[in-house]
Amino acid sequence: MDILIAVIMGIIEGITEWLPISSTGHMILAEEFLHMSTSADFNSMFRVVIQFGAILAVVFIYFDKLNPFSRRKSAKQQRMTINLWMKIIVSCLPAAIIGLLFDDILDKYLYNYVVVALMLIIYGVFFILIENRNAHTRPVYTKLSQLPYSTAFYIGLFQVLAMIPGTSRSGATILGGLLLGASRYVATEFTFYLAIPVMFGASALKMVKYGLNYTPMEVVILLVGCLVAFFVSVFAIKFLMSYIKKNNFKVFGYYRIVLGALVLLYFFFLA
Repeated sequence: MDILIAVIMGIIEGITEWLPISSTGHMILAEEFLHMSTSADFNSMFRVVIQFGAILAVVFIYFDKLNPFSRRKSAKQQRMTINLWMKIIVSCLPAAIIGLLFDDILDKYLYNYVVVALMLIIYGVFFILIENRNAHTRPVYTKLSQLPYSTAFYIGLFQVLAMIPGTSRSGATILGGLLLGASRYVATEFTFYLAIPVMFGASALKMVKYGLNYTPMEVVILLVGCLVAFFVSVFAIKFLMSYIKKNNFKVFGYYRIVLGALVLLYFFFLA
């Protein structure tokens, strides 16, 4: 049963980490119904490991594009890749600093269904409003190379908002990108790139915190969850990048509102 649950949780993580619908919100709901016969510390580590599997999917898909040392790139393309990484680092600074200072406090006091449900609904409304606002305007930045350092930093400030559970890291940064003039494609792609240092850093810190002393069966559970999250993430990322070429984010806004309402109704009346 624990391995089956690991598969299900890996699927949920792989889908919801990249679509702007909040992986935390879905995990809280999933954990309400799915209980592994493992310790609380192991369950916390499991969430870190499947998140690690999800981020490996971004590295896999975009490895060549993000590799400044690729022999297939010209000197100019290599410089552009290094420049992109500098923007990613600048954008990640706010979340890195605030995350180190307040991560445990935010988890302790805000990781609950009320906060998650409200954030699902609020940001769902934001997606709809911003898409309505942008319906008749042209984006300022249609290529990543056009994105200035100042805008990259401001998008990073939006990423800080994702530390509130239920916000969705991808949701917050995509909204920030849209508000700051980026096209849907640029905002989404840059969001994926931002996830690499932020999520790798967060995973590393929590791995140090929880340690790596597990039984063989627990190691199997971690590996299964990680691999499932990786493969599902590959499909989720490719789906989203294809979807936004012809569609907007409104459907995700409506989905968030419905899910947030269901979370509130469930915990108020059924739990």
